[in-house]
Amino acid sequence: GCDSSLNLTSQKTTDAVDGIFRSLRDISRVRMHMKQFNSIYNPGSNTHQASASYKPLLKQVVEEICNPDRPDPVDIEHMSSGLTDLLKTGFSMFMKVNRPHPGDHPLLIIFMVGGVSVSEVKIVKDLVATRKPGTQVIVLSSVLLTPHSAVELLLAADRLQPDAHI
Repeated sequence: GCDSSLNLTSQKTTDAVDGIFRSLRDISRVRMHMKQFNSIYNPGSNTHQASASYKPLLKQVVEEICNPDRPDPVDIEHMSSGLTDLLKTGFSMFMKVNRPHPGDHPLLIIFMVGGVSVSEVKIVKDLVATRKPGTQVIVLSSVLLTPHSAVELLLAADRLQPDAHI
């Protein structure tokens, strides 16, 4: 709402910062219903405050997909693609049949709605290479984010219909 720094006021600055925190709270609220991927921040313990850490959502999801222990993922669902998968999914309601795991296939396709940064693509590439060698990964997105465009999207007046110059 400010075309130059000459028109910048304390109120406009406060409104912009309030809008950013409102966006972050909205994102947090949306993720509250998730069981496994509900936080990207681990505060550590009371005795080890220095052990607080940040773990990006994309990294958490890829680690879960590439998990060698392979528990049934809570927040990730396999989409049945063939008759065999469809029958397994259908019979799993009546019998003890393991659902297909998202990491079973040698091709992993990740589509990020809203954008992905180059560093996030590198995180995915490195994780898949170390945890599930031989798996081909394709990362797709609606837009490739730069630091500038990420801030623009965060400050967009209408976050559901941002002007992403697509």
